[in-house]
This record gives sequence, C-alpha cells and structure tokens, in this order.
Amino acid sequence: MDRDQTAKRDGVQLAPDIDLWLRSGAGCGSSCQGVIETSISWIYLFADKALKLKKPLDLGFLDFSTCDKREWACERELAFNSPAAPDIYRQVHAITRDAHGALAFDGDGPAVEWALEMRRFDESATLANRLSVVDGAFAEALGRRVARFHATAAPGTIGGGAAGLNFVLRSNAHLLREAAPHLGGEAVERLLAATDQAFEAMTPLLDRRLELGFVRCCHGDLHLGNILLENGRPVLFDCIEFNDRLRQIDVLYDVAFLLMDLGFRGAPEAANRVLNGWLDQAARDFDPAIWEGLAALPLFQSVRAAVRAHVNGLEGRHDEARRYLAAAEAHLVTPPPRLVAIGGLSGSGKSTLARALAPGLGGPPGAVVLRSDEIRKRLWRVEPTDRLPPDAYNAQASEAVYGELYAAAGACLGAGRSVIVDAVFLRAGERRRAEAVANSQGVRFDGVWLEASPDTLRRRIEARVGDASDADGRVLGLQLAEDPGEIDWLKRSEANTPTGLAEIQERLRLSRSEAMD
Repeated sequence: MDRDQTAKRDGVQLAPDIDLWLRSGAGCGSSCQGVIETSISWIYLFADKALKLKKPLDLGFLDFSTCDKREWACERELAFNSPAAPDIYRQVHAITRDAHGALAFDGDGPAVEWALEMRRFDESATLANRLSVVDGAFAEALGRRVARFHATAAPGTIGGGAAGLNFVLRSNAHLLREAAPHLGGEAVERLLAATDQAFEAMTPLLDRRLELGFVRCCHGDLHLGNILLENGRPVLFDCIEFNDRLRQIDVLYDVAFLLMDLGFRGAPEAANRVLNGWLDQAARDFDPAIWEGLAALPLFQSVRAAVRAHVNGLEGRHDEARRYLAAAEAHLVTPPPRLVAIGGLSGSGKSTLARALAPGLGGPPGAVVLRSDEIRKRLWRVEPTDRLPPDAYNAQASEAVYGELYAAAGACLGAGRSVIVDAVFLRAGERRRAEAVANSQGVRFDGVWLEASPDTLRRRIEARVGDASDADGRVLGLQLAEDPGEIDWLKRSEANTPTGLAEIQERLRLSRSEAMD
C-alpha cells in the first residue's frame, strides 16, 4: 500500500477563507505561486517555501478527520522525515483565528488548521523525472543510501512478519476486485491465487525476519517520485506518517518498491545496481541472515506492483493499471537460480562483466553480485573505497574472504536468487570450491575466465578511480608470477565489448528477452 492508494475525493475542500488567505500570501513573505493537490494533501507553493496541509479525510488506513489528528500527522511527518531530509522539513505551524476572525500563523487564537513548512525545491527534480541519472555508480550509491537509512532506523513491529504483510494483501485483494471490471476479473483472481500461494510459503521466513530485527521504522513509500536529486545526491522524503502498520515494515519490502519501480520504468540495470549496493551495505549492518530474506523479494515486488495496479485502476488509468497487474503476476514466476563465477587477474574486467550480466540472470532485478573486493572491505569494517593494509591480503585473510564469498553465494542460491561471484580465482582449489557451492544447491554452474595482456591489465589498474579493488602493479606482478593451473572455464579476452558480451550471453544461454520474461 502507499499514500496514493485511493482516488481523490470530490468535494473535500479547505475552508474557503483559509484557502484565500494562503493564496494571498498573508504571513508567508511572498505571494502564492500555485497549489499542488494530492489525494490526501494540499501543498501551497511560495518563493522559498511550501506549506503542506492535510485534507480532512478518514480513509480507514488514514484518519485526518479532526484538527487534532491533522496536527498529530503534521508533527509525525516532520519528525519522521527530518533524519533523511533535514534541510527540507522545517517546522509545524498552527493556523489560528482570533476573536475578530483574523487568521495568523501561531497566533494567540485557537488553532483551526495545521501546516507543515518545507523548503521549496524543484518539483521536477525527483528521480521519477530524472530516470536517466539512476545508472551505474549513482544507482549503487542510491542502494547504499537506502541501506544506511534502514540501519539507523528504529526497530518496528506492527507492520512486519506474516501478519503485517497479510494486512496489505487483504487490502490489495479488496481494492483489486473493486477495479476488476477494468482490469479483468480472471487476471485479478489469478494474481490473488498466486499471491496467496507465495505468501503461505513465505510465512515462516517473514516471521523469522521480524524476530531477527529486519522490521524497522522504514520510509514506507519508497518509489522514484519520493526521492529527490539535489547536488548530485539522492534525498529520501515524504515517508508515510499516518499509519505505523504501513511504515514499520521489513527493510527488504521497503526497498522492493524502488526495485519494482525501476524495473517497471524500463531500467533493469539500475534496479540491479540498487539491489547490489543495498545488499553489500546491509550485509555490513544487519544479521548475516540478510541473504535468506531474498526468498521473499519476488513476493515483495509483486505486492508493490499490485498496489500500483489498484491505485491506477481506481484513478481511471486502466491501461497503466493492467500493466502493473501483469508485472505483479510476472514477479511471482521466477526461474531456477544458477551460479556464474567470473575469474581472472586484476584488471581483466571481471566486475564490468558481472554488472553487465547480472540484470538478465534470474528473476527481476537480476543476480546478486558478490565481489571478493567488497567482501574483504566488509570483513575489515571499512568503506568499499578505503584502502587496506598489506595484512588484509595475506593467505589467512584471503581464505576468510573466499569462505565468506562461498557462504553468501550458497545462502543466496538457497533463497532462490541467482548469483555471480567475482574474484580472481587464481588457484584451482578456489575454482573447484565455487563449483561445489553450485553442486551443493543443485543449480547450474558456469565459470568464465577473462584474459588480457599484462600491459592492458596494468593500464586498466592505473586508470581505476573510486573502486573497491586495492590491486596495484605490485599485486598484478605477484598474480602474473603464479601458475593458475589448468582452467576449464569459458575463456574470453574481449568480454566487455558489445560483441564479446553478446557471445558470453549466448554461451550462458542468457539473452535480454529471457531476462525480461
């Protein structure tokens, strides 16, 4: 569910004198430049600020029906959004009326309405309107930003576990059936049956994640329209304040809205980078059971798409609603997981290839990419781009890195998620252990070995900026001096050209059309 789950209610109006007073700019320092109306709010725009007022509505999941309840909601919106967007949310104002009927902000008379003051920002600068920037490094940084937000959020309870998600499923079912004349009754019932089956299978996992602390006071409405791009950085805003059941949710269910939104808007590569950035950061801050939760990701994305289906259906956007309905059903049909290992010396292009293959491997948003370089930084509790001392690369430390790599890969495969492991794999034993992980999970294994000339490897290493790898010329020299033994993986030297990538995808029986199915 999200804040726009219901159509606008005709006839809901702000008191005419308050509306006129705000439009005139009284007490605001400038004239009103316009009003944005959402399903639950009015937002009055001024030169350097905006005033957000709640509509006097009672929608069941939301109750703003009295002045006191609107004050409560404004105060919560300020408190809940300030950690992530402190420069946007400023203060709550009482709109008071004195004995002579004059209106004022925070005057001596009784409060007749409440307004949340926000800094004015460019309304067109949300990621929904700047989708082209959500790519590559920015997408990964966005995933990490969301994970850090989750890690610092207070624990929650009431919207988590099986009971919490079941509340949303029952609401979805009711509203989808209301919209069924436009969506297609058969399609609606097929989705609901598949959803119930998936939910039943996930019930123990959902409850276990609640016990392990994966339910937090999240954003609750984390789609691209609620992420602002400012100074090149993502700013999360407009979280749910009106219903704790929709906000105290599983952190993976929270980020699933963003992943679903990116995929639906035709940005699967960005969705995959967001997922992998989120996972690497979350693995630093949460219980190791973070990986097993991926089993619920198809259901979480499906539920988010189903919400958008009935929202659009009830607001008359029937073609869009049917697309969301189809997406919700597609998320529940997942291909069997598989493991791809990409090896080669430093600078051979392993991470570039992994990122190119990942969106099309497995169900949306694609494969989990496990990089040995990132795992090493996690184990040392430093940021991905922080350089490590030589001790971090001794035999014992490297054994720990590979051990964590194999364990995480096995956990992800066990959760039904395809995996790409990205490491040098210079030793035959390391390659055999990667294949053994796949065998232990009963999934397909493919190994790819990338090659390049020593001069090319050195040039690529020297050109790296802001990467998790600490490899330099000395490290490369040590790798070149070691005999890797017989390598029976698929060998390629031009993997990261369009032709080379297409050839590898063909050899792995992986194509973009398959990725989108």
